[in-house]
Amino acid sequence: MTSATNSEPAWGNQFRLVAAEKWKAKSAAMGQPVTDALVEYAQPRQGMRVLDLASGTGEPAISLAARVGAEGHVTALDISAELLEVAAQRADTRGLTNFATQQADAHSLPFPADSFDLATSRFGVMFFRDPVAALRELRRVLRPGARACFLAWGLFEQPYWQTMMGVVHRHVGGPLLAPGGADPFRFSQAGSLSGVLRAAGFNDIAEEARTLPWTWPGPVEEVWEQAQAVAVPFRPLLERVPAEQWPRIHAEVHAAVRKYSDGQQVAFGATVVLASGKK
Repeated sequence: MTSATNSEPAWGNQFRLVAAEKWKAKSAAMGQPVTDALVEYAQPRQGMRVLDLASGTGEPAISLAARVGAEGHVTALDISAELLEVAAQRADTRGLTNFATQQADAHSLPFPADSFDLATSRFGVMFFRDPVAALRELRRVLRPGARACFLAWGLFEQPYWQTMMGVVHRHVGGPLLAPGGADPFRFSQAGSLSGVLRAAGFNDIAEEARTLPWTWPGPVEEVWEQAQAVAVPFRPLLERVPAEQWPRIHAEVHAAVRKYSDGQQVAFGATVVLASGKK
């Protein structure tokens, strides 16, 4: 998942960078169906100027750049310069010349009004410090009639989360997430993301839930290791685990995840929220 623009250092630039490098190929494979779903939902067209918020290491910005053609342009924006360096390298490897990165906070965008034909964010809007203010700022830089399209996590009660963080939580109790901290499930309730779009001034608002492929191309032990590295909002939960409980937790997580594995890959599925609005 990519963080948005919460400027607190604890929201994981270092963790995200390390995890992005170690797991980049397999994480990209797992996330590709979700990326593809958002790109199709956004309906990019040749020649569009696109802004991707909380772009992290580059998706869906890179996929969008491939769709808008040489006459179009995509700007990948994130608070982390380090992650954007990874995004720029990936775009360069793909030979994309219509792609640029911009380090900035979504609450204060460094662009003139009416600059973009389309905006996207994949797994980012949940982490904006003030979502209404950030989306109002996004609306400012969109051209009249332009769409803003978002993809966020659905409920915690789905296999990917329940088989791993759910097992840990049953063992240690306490808050699932730090009070007042980053919440991946902030917009999991139907209509909640639509409400933010409406409050920010968007019109023609649409929202839907979908279950998409979310498959780790490797063994159960590996996806659990990856999940611990990338799920930064759950770090306080993981840090509460007493050392003597870890062997039992690892065993229970492996058993739970194995129910979704065929020995070669782990097919969880992911329930997500797609929402959009027009300026």
